[in-house]
Amino acid sequence: MKPQTIATLLFVAGAAGGTYWWMHKPVAATSADAPMAAGSAAAGASAPASAAGGRGGPQTVGVALAQQRDVPVSIEAAGSVVALDSVELRPLTTGVVTEVSVTEGQPVKRGTVLFKLDDRAERANLDKAKAQLAKDKATQADLERQLARAKELFEQNFIARNAVDTLTTQLDAQLAAVRASQAGIQSSEIALGNNVLKAPMSGRAGAVNVVKGSLVQPGGAAMVTLTQMDPIGVSFTLPENQLGPLRKADKELAKEGGVPLTVQLPGERRGQPAVALPGNVSFIDSGVDATTGTIRIKGKLVNEGRQLWPGQYVTTKLTLRTIKDAVVIPQAAVIVRGNERSVYVVDAEGKAQMKTVQLRQPLGEQVVVEGVAAGEKIVVEGKQNLRPGTPVKEAAMGGGKGASAAGAASGAASGAAPAAASAAASGASQ
Repeated sequence: MKPQTIATLLFVAGAAGGTYWWMHKPVAATSADAPMAAGSAAAGASAPASAAGGRGGPQTVGVALAQQRDVPVSIEAAGSVVALDSVELRPLTTGVVTEVSVTEGQPVKRGTVLFKLDDRAERANLDKAKAQLAKDKATQADLERQLARAKELFEQNFIARNAVDTLTTQLDAQLAAVRASQAGIQSSEIALGNNVLKAPMSGRAGAVNVVKGSLVQPGGAAMVTLTQMDPIGVSFTLPENQLGPLRKADKELAKEGGVPLTVQLPGERRGQPAVALPGNVSFIDSGVDATTGTIRIKGKLVNEGRQLWPGQYVTTKLTLRTIKDAVVIPQAAVIVRGNERSVYVVDAEGKAQMKTVQLRQPLGEQVVVEGVAAGEKIVVEGKQNLRPGTPVKEAAMGGGKGASAAGAASGAASGAAPAAASAAASGASQ
């Protein structure tokens, strides 16, 4: 090989070696770079420690105690208030109103005189009937005397038998005439009584449609309507699938007056107590409406304070039965997995344990269950991150104490990181 070629190869090799050494030579850390390196080292060291602490520390959850109490099983239905009795007062005879003794909205008692009509013609007819009765009785008395004399004469053979029979027939006819006159008096008295209109029931008077001097006649408009206000009824419908439980409850509670119910007026806010009016189911219809699949129900309630008004829309609540000593938990605590229902409970060691439960009766935001005991701590919030045996830390419902605990932990971690970085930098500079 030529000397020039060998020299060229050596030069290239030397240049490559120098370049490699320059790129990989060690560089001493300056004082300005030390804090940065120390901070990186501290961050790298603290990250695993923090992660390890998150995996092994207790999980913050919101818990509620399982409560034991008597739970009423009830159903609600929309209905309307109805009057148990209502009557339209109409005249039975033609006449002129001479007296109006009722005012609109007045409470009246049975037998109270409300209207009077002109009764002069009926009084005259009554007097005529009484006079006819007196005449017929006088004729009857005369025939009785004649028959008595005729019988005496017949016994002495002064008159024939047919004379006695004739007088007997005349007396029988007169007795019938007397009874007819008596019936005429009764008819006149009834006609006279129809001129005085009395309340056939106790209730509240509606609009009065006549005034003094009005001419009324049978078949005309109602003079006034009376409506019974206390007790009062409520009418509503229930789905046919509730008929069985309702009939069973009605049979069991028959001695207590029937299935109890309460009503809630539309003006009240939902969630507020219902109007406390004692009442019971009074009627279950004889058939289910095939068109709607519902059955009509009626109830009877005390209405002394006139809180309920006929035609008013109400929400009716029926109490079918009462579950004694039921265990109640928040419905939000229930975990649904296919056909299985379960909850997490906190044991004496502060660990979450899963229990299978059976749902018995929903109660809005709560539910009656079997499978847990009264007084057990039920996990409501944070259950999605739990596993059986996970240590837990109890917090107030709604994240109050839990949020504070989380914030404190975050603040502690934030304050510890700069301190660790500062200590690492100080050690590196020394």
